[in-house]
Amino acid sequence: MKLSKNNFQKVLDKNYTFEDYPKVALALSGGPDSMSLFFLLFNWIKVVKGKLIVLIINHNIRKESLTEANKIKIYLKSYNIFSKIISVNKRKIKNKSMNEARNNRYELLTNYCLRNNLLHLFVGHHKDDNIETFLTRKVSGSDFEGLESIKFISTRNKINIIRPLLFFSKKDILTFNNKNKIPFVIDPSNTNLNYTRASIRKFLKNTSKKNVDEIKYEFLSIKKNIKYYNEIISDLLIENILEIKKTKVSIDFENFYNIHILIQDKIIKKLYNFLNYEKTFLRSSKIEGAIEKIKDPNFKFYNLKGMMIKKGEKSLFFEKRGN
Repeated sequence: MKLSKNNFQKVLDKNYTFEDYPKVALALSGGPDSMSLFFLLFNWIKVVKGKLIVLIINHNIRKESLTEANKIKIYLKSYNIFSKIISVNKRKIKNKSMNEARNNRYELLTNYCLRNNLLHLFVGHHKDDNIETFLTRKVSGSDFEGLESIKFISTRNKINIIRPLLFFSKKDILTFNNKNKIPFVIDPSNTNLNYTRASIRKFLKNTSKKNVDEIKYEFLSIKKNIKYYNEIISDLLIENILEIKKTKVSIDFENFYNIHILIQDKIIKKLYNFLNYEKTFLRSSKIEGAIEKIKDPNFKFYNLKGMMIKKGEKSLFFEKRGN
């Protein structure tokens, strides 16, 4: 599907729901992806009689970043769109990694949206980003659920993160920009091979079409089956719950003991999130360590990053620490 105003409108109508006269935010970096998204949203917001607010993040990593942010802000004035530059506090910059920059960016963006009653935040991830993320996570040893990669819509800090360009390729976006004479800048970090994503991008560009097709097929297969995978995990968890409260859940120990370790891992993650730890990333290696302790005949209790796991006569208790 080619990127156009009409196709973009169809993607929004089919995959997302908005209130009447929506007030939405866009994270704009000035790159080709977010600039095409700005152009499309600018036209869409007029059709739905809503309001668009543009947020520009100054990462404070490169000395040129603030100058570039100001150039974007000046460009937007001709569209009569409200925009705001939000700068990352230099104390938040420790290792200058892409992961750190992403966390800082989302924290600032979603906090601004919360303070200003903005429910929806648009970001410019596209189809190629999803394949790159899939490979990056595969290389780092991510589990099946993590390999689903970027979602069309997700929630972060109570804000809807919307990614309509995931339906379109980078080539589609560049063609659209050229056709509509949309200006953009290129972030030099995108070609810096010290970053994993840049190396992955170079590999995809230089490898054979057959390899790329195989990678895409594997990714689409996982994305297609993840729904059923999650349903199996949820069903197994529900079947084995003995008691559930806001701060404590108990499950059948014997049944849990006999489940495959990958399923045990997912059940513990779901319980961890239920007990209000959804903002904390729980590594599978941590969970595997907890499972090893649980299977020890002398096991009594274990503190898994704030969640206490205790063994009863026939039950396994998961409790929010301090309760």
